[in-house]
Amino acid sequence: MFNPTAFRNLVSGQRRGIWATVLRGGLRSCEVGYTAAVRWRNRRYDRHTALVHRVGVPVVSVGNLTLGGTGKTPMVRWLVQWFHDRGLRAAVVSRGYGANAGEANDEALELSRSLPKTPHVQNPDRVAAAQEAIAAWGGQLIVLDDGFQHRRIARDLDIVLLDALEPFGFGHVFPRGTLREPVEGLRRADVVVLSRADLLGTAGREDFWRTVRLHAPAATCVEAVHAPRMLISAGGKQMPLEAVRGQAAAAFCGLGNPAGFRHTLDGLGCRVAGFREFPDHHRYTAAEVGSLAAWADTLDVSAVLCTCKDLAKFSTDDLGGRPLWAINVEMDFLNGQELLEARLRSLLSS
Repeated sequence: MFNPTAFRNLVSGQRRGIWATVLRGGLRSCEVGYTAAVRWRNRRYDRHTALVHRVGVPVVSVGNLTLGGTGKTPMVRWLVQWFHDRGLRAAVVSRGYGANAGEANDEALELSRSLPKTPHVQNPDRVAAAQEAIAAWGGQLIVLDDGFQHRRIARDLDIVLLDALEPFGFGHVFPRGTLREPVEGLRRADVVVLSRADLLGTAGREDFWRTVRLHAPAATCVEAVHAPRMLISAGGKQMPLEAVRGQAAAAFCGLGNPAGFRHTLDGLGCRVAGFREFPDHHRYTAAEVGSLAAWADTLDVSAVLCTCKDLAKFSTDDLGGRPLWAINVEMDFLNGQELLEARLRSLLSS
């Protein structure tokens, strides 16, 4: 079975050889059917508006066009705080992917730590979840997490994040690439955010926006970066980032795109002596926690680092006798913040 990095090496063309070519050909065959199904579904919602339900309060969707992380959780946090600062009680609604029945998933646990007073309702039926958030929790506005491909609930603003690491999914829809749907789906976007924009130079950003405008000429254009703020532990302790700068560290993550986390680690100025990756939304077993501890103990490192999404599934402050820290990341804007805020203010007056 491919891990996320091996899968990307294959579909991006980095993996060479006859068997890689054969595998890509097989994935291309599967892509044709999947793409046809996605297009049929989108046309169905476009043509039959009765399938789309309004819930009575403004809905802001945060989503992406590709598989894996693009910074949705930091954006959701930023939006919720923006509305709270203006006296509006925002509630988060999500599908709850990767959660056991009756339990919160990793993203909900992460958000509950950073936004403890914000209601977060998880339900595959997101219309019902939104209605519950309004009726039971007093939500005055819904932030729909990972909602771009969820067409049943009407939204007043569609925010789509595209990651500079692979904004257009290597030019193919899953499973041949990492697009969830064809790039033409961007026509539904009201706001397009280029995340990790610091990875692209001026020419790269111009090429990116040229492609976006082909499909979403009226969309508001925003550029943002993932900015590490501090180190946090499962027990709630905090440390400045300088604590690991210049130090050797082990790191692990369970993300759809581990390259994003590697980019964050590179920016910390620490030396990664060992790195392990797990599938997205991975639920760590006791055996795996023990394996990670034994692995860390074999390395000459001063700390073990992970994401906040991973830390939400740990109750220990150390692994293998080394402190376990998550890197808390927030969304910072390089360009377009004032345009985004203007779109948000329009919801308050509607």
